[in-house]
Amino acid sequence: MPHTHNRTLALARELISRPSVTPDDAGCLELIAQRLAPLGFVFERIDTGGVCNLWARRGTAAPVLCFAGHTDVVPAGPLEQWASPPFEPTIRDGLLYGRGAADMKSSLAAFVTAIERFVAEHPDHAGSIALLLTSDEEGIATHGTVKVVEALAARGERLDYCVVGEPTSVATLGDTIKNGRRGSLSGTLRVIGQQGHVAYPQLARNPIHAFAPALAELAATHWDDGNEFFPPTTFQVSNIHAGTGANNVIPGECEVLFNFRFASVSSADALKAGTHTVLDRHGLDYRLDWHLSGKPFITGRGRLVAALSAAIRDTVGVETELSTTGGTSDGRFIADICAEVVEFGPVNASIHKVNECVALEALAPLSEVYERTLRGLLVA
Repeated sequence: MPHTHNRTLALARELISRPSVTPDDAGCLELIAQRLAPLGFVFERIDTGGVCNLWARRGTAAPVLCFAGHTDVVPAGPLEQWASPPFEPTIRDGLLYGRGAADMKSSLAAFVTAIERFVAEHPDHAGSIALLLTSDEEGIATHGTVKVVEALAARGERLDYCVVGEPTSVATLGDTIKNGRRGSLSGTLRVIGQQGHVAYPQLARNPIHAFAPALAELAATHWDDGNEFFPPTTFQVSNIHAGTGANNVIPGECEVLFNFRFASVSSADALKAGTHTVLDRHGLDYRLDWHLSGKPFITGRGRLVAALSAAIRDTVGVETELSTTGGTSDGRFIADICAEVVEFGPVNASIHKVNECVALEALAPLSEVYERTLRGLLVA
């Protein structure tokens, strides 16, 4: 696949050379649109809040197979620790180095070259091919994919299959597909006490002492058993802060930050209710603010998983495994309008690190997997 390798590598290098640190797109979407325009795609920019979003579609019929991803990258970090400048794509020892090489500009390049070959071979393919791309995935993700999904939902436009190009592989290309993600529910809890002198505790009310038994109960609670695809829901405290810094003052308030990573067998509302039940049972005076950053989603062993798994097996000879580990992704938004959503991309060992890289030998197979998936779903 030398031709595939060269075209995918060339586009990946062009994308990496653009310093698209969140939420800056740095022209990446325009570059991709220029490549797809001759293939008959219709483009729609849904930019909002300083974020660049692209919805592109070829065809009007169902089924719709969408490739989704992000052009933005995390900051490079200490430049002196990079062996080569992060936005100057560099090849060393069989690896392509640069910020975004693995997360996820190689996937974007592979999307494009796979589509180019597929359309050339199947210009009258069934259904539609779409791309949903944003420059707001690595940041707060409030004006990116979620806004495109809202726009599509408002006009009744739905997707049948979606492949998100996140770097999912662990040891070798193709060993892991993410077929879902846990939900993420965060709480900011303020336990109200009464400040006072530590020598006169009877004249004060220590919010740390009051909260401690409730914390022990919350930490020990078994929220659910998980299911075939998800481990049991977890509760974790990430920060507790109270006091003035003096050792002779009982604090008047205690702030606690915590997070649930929850399986699809639990709901955010049920977890909220359970938390309030514990806090109320312990008689606390408190204020609790919630933030749901992502609902859980799961894609079972349907047509998309079958087609992608077969494409991986036929391309690289690997029997892939399904996984729901890791943090959140934009798949959580797309699942609202798409029945089957999975993530698949290159090895993720170097993502967000100094000297981020991707194996050169993975570029052509990655594009080939995406092309075979297109054939599996859009060719009768």
